[in-house]
Amino acid sequence: MVVNTPDKQEPGPGDNERAEPPTSLSGWRRFVEKDVTDFELVSLERWEGMDDDERTAYDEARIDHHSELQVVRTSTVREVAHQGRLLTLLNRREEGARRGLIISGERTTGKTTALKQLGRLHELRVRQRYPGGRRIPVVYVTAPPKGSARKLAMEFARFLGLPSITPRANTTDVTNAVCQILIEARTDLVLVDEIHLMNLATTAGEELSDHLKYFTEHLPATFIYAGIDVEHSGLFTGIRGDQIAGRCTLLHTGPFPKGPEWEGLVAQMEATLRLHHYKPGTLVELADYLHQRTGGMIGSLSHLIRLAAISAILDGSERVTRRQLHKLRVDHASERDYRGEAEAG
Repeated sequence: MVVNTPDKQEPGPGDNERAEPPTSLSGWRRFVEKDVTDFELVSLERWEGMDDDERTAYDEARIDHHSELQVVRTSTVREVAHQGRLLTLLNRREEGARRGLIISGERTTGKTTALKQLGRLHELRVRQRYPGGRRIPVVYVTAPPKGSARKLAMEFARFLGLPSITPRANTTDVTNAVCQILIEARTDLVLVDEIHLMNLATTAGEELSDHLKYFTEHLPATFIYAGIDVEHSGLFTGIRGDQIAGRCTLLHTGPFPKGPEWEGLVAQMEATLRLHHYKPGTLVELADYLHQRTGGMIGSLSHLIRLAAISAILDGSERVTRRQLHKLRVDHASERDYRGEAEAG
C-alpha cells in the first residue's frame, strides 16, 4: 500500500486565526513545523506616530502574538520529555508488550502541553535522522467521549485522513487499514489525550480498552496517555486495569508551589510581553498574587497573563497592573477558589 500523506502547504488567508487542530496529520505537521517568531516592538516614537490603519495592523499583530500559547519549559515538560524519550528507546527492539507512560493530574497543570511537546521533539529527531522520508513518526488522538471501539478506530483514521473509510465500514476494517498504514509509515510514538474518558467500570470502557490494547500489540510503537486524575477515573479497574497498570509508568502533574520555580515561570511568561509602557519585573513582583489568583496552575497563569496583555493593547494602557489583573476573569475553578478566599478573608 502506498501511503499518500498531505504535502506541506503555505498558510492561506485566515489560517493564522483558525489553526487546524493537531488531531489531523496536516494539523499535527503544522504544529511540529511552526517556528516561534519573536515579535519586535517598534520604537516609542514610531509607535506614537503611526496613523490609524498602521496602528490597527500593528496592534492586531501584537494581539496574535499574545493570543498564542507560549510553551514554558516547566519541570513537567522536562520530565515528560525525559521519560518519553527513555521509553521510546527502551521499546525500540521490543517484540512483546511495550512499556507506556500515563500523565495524570489536575486540570490546567500542563498535561496536554507536555504530551504534545514530547511528540514534537520526537518527530523532529526522527526527521533529522531520516530526512526526506514519508514517515509518520507520531500520531496524536483524543479518546472519544462515551467512546466505543469503532469511535477510537475512527479517531486514528481521521488523523490519517483515510479517504477509503466510509460510515458503513466496520470496526475491524477500519482498524486493519489504520494498522497497515501506521506500520508502513514507521509510526513509533502514539499519543492519546483525554484518557480519563475511558472508564473500565462500564461495558463501553472495557471494549475501548480491549481495542486500545489491540493497537498496542499490533503497532511497534510506544503509547503515551494523558488525562485528568486518571488513577481515580476507573482506568485501573479490574483485570484490564491491572494489565494497564502493569505496563505503564504513572507520572503526576499538579499545581506549582510558591518558590523559585514559580517565580521563574512568571519571569518566562513576562519575557513574552510586548507592551510599550510595561515596566519589566512587574509580574515577578506580583508572583505571590498570581499564585493566589491561579492556585499555582500553569494553564491558568498563562490564561491570565495573555488576557492581561491583550486587554492592555485594547484599552491603550500598554501596561499590566495588579488592579487590571484583579478585574480580569479566568477559568471558573480558579475564580471560585480565589474569589471565595477573598470574600472569606
